[in-house]
Amino acid sequence: MPDAYARAGVDIAAKDKAIERISRLAKSTLRPEVLSSVGFFGGLFEFKGYKNPLLVSSIDQVGTKTKITFALEKYDTVGIDIVSHCVNDIFTCGAEPLFFLDYIGLGKMIPDKVEAIVKGLAQACREVGCALIGGETGEMAGLYATTDDYDLVGFVIGVVEKDKYMMGSAISAGDILLGMPSNGLHTNGYSLARKIFGETREALNKYYPELGGTIGEALLKPHICYYNQLKPLLPYVRGIAHITGGGLVDNVPRVIPEGLMVRFDSKKWDVPPIFPLIQRLGKVDRDEMYHVFNMGVGMVVVCTPENVSQFASRLPGAKVIGEVVKRAGEARVIID
Repeated sequence: MPDAYARAGVDIAAKDKAIERISRLAKSTLRPEVLSSVGFFGGLFEFKGYKNPLLVSSIDQVGTKTKITFALEKYDTVGIDIVSHCVNDIFTCGAEPLFFLDYIGLGKMIPDKVEAIVKGLAQACREVGCALIGGETGEMAGLYATTDDYDLVGFVIGVVEKDKYMMGSAISAGDILLGMPSNGLHTNGYSLARKIFGETREALNKYYPELGGTIGEALLKPHICYYNQLKPLLPYVRGIAHITGGGLVDNVPRVIPEGLMVRFDSKKWDVPPIFPLIQRLGKVDRDEMYHVFNMGVGMVVVCTPENVSQFASRLPGAKVIGEVVKRAGEARVIID
């Protein structure tokens, strides 16, 4: 029978509708180097313009932030989240994003839902000049706990000239740590946040005076992408750390050479009100807060003291939040 597959939980007609909508959105992101049409079996990208290129890749997922989106039936920002996360990751070595692929796995194919997700993906890709070159959307009946559940994964390919890539090797004692402000959790720490606040529509629509809105609104603020802000300042940068899962404690040491450590002064930057709220309601220890959440710092940029003025004049939001010092003992990060 024609509807046998649909009765088994996979609606091909719904998927066809979703793909048609995805194609329209993806076309708006394509660069001249893209040679394949949207929907072909593979994405073709004509690589050119670099003398000695290094390809840089990253893959990540939005995690349990998706549960907030389907509880509130708001899907238009989660695509922004995953593109921003992946682009920030490859930018830590100075890479330009070339093209992006996504994977959306769903308990039930709902074209409007998929279209909203891809709308965010396309918007974020356009903003950084990255082609949404392909992806996969799969309806997998019985795999997810409910038909509302879904997963969003992103994969990005970028490029940087071999003589310009960064991995922090130039960082030395006395260098300055600049903090780029976050607007909240970005895409990390949602399992703990959901446990504290709940994940029902009623719980997420609760108003908190310190937030100036509902907790759902605060939790759905999109992950900030720092690529456009920081790209013009790359000549003055010695290292970049994207503050994701593991917070300042785990992420900053990834770019700090052996024999060095970092010291932060937490009084030097503004912590978004959602973090003190989480700490108070969840009775979370201060050290754990800085190990789970970004605590208001989405990106840490390392530069020499002489170059701080370059950032201060062109990035008013960036603040001096610490310094690199010689390592003493086991600690790699100290947060005063």
